[in-house]
Amino acid sequence: GQELLGLPPDERARRGIGYVPQGRDIFPDLTVQENLRVGLIARPGKNTTIPADIFQLFPVLQSMLTRKGGLLSGGQQQQLAIARALVTEPTLLLLDEPTEGIQPSIILEIEAVLQRLRHEGRMGILLIEQYLDFAKRLADYVYVMDQGGIVLEGKLQALEEEAMRRYLAV
Repeated sequence: GQELLGLPPDERARRGIGYVPQGRDIFPDLTVQENLRVGLIARPGKNTTIPADIFQLFPVLQSMLTRKGGLLSGGQQQQLAIARALVTEPTLLLLDEPTEGIQPSIILEIEAVLQRLRHEGRMGILLIEQYLDFAKRLADYVYVMDQGGIVLEGKLQALEEEAMRRYLAV
């Protein structure tokens, strides 16, 4: 019930929206720890401690706290971007193409994290994704878009896979 357009990103984060943009947008010259602390700025209560559960979700990040973000692999950067959004304790997590340019093993790790978050039920997750199999394993409800318009929508079980695949970009 609140208009969010025009609000700066930090204010959107304070209102409970965690955003992982396409292309990750981590801070390449900041360390992993500094990138995570940037996310803490928008966290309710201004706690400056990175929650331990972040490192349970993404153990690789704990061993790389002093490494600059720009020196991480693409998959590690994506994990960092997701972790940075999660430290804000969002009620809604927006993920734009989280599998783009990521090796298959890291995609599975990210999927496991999203499955865990989904089952915990502490936040809604809005996933924008072209990789249908990944989306199908995570989604309850699906919108299929073509040229900016919704062409299919419904509960995943009710939609025919062939109809969905017809609109996927290659």
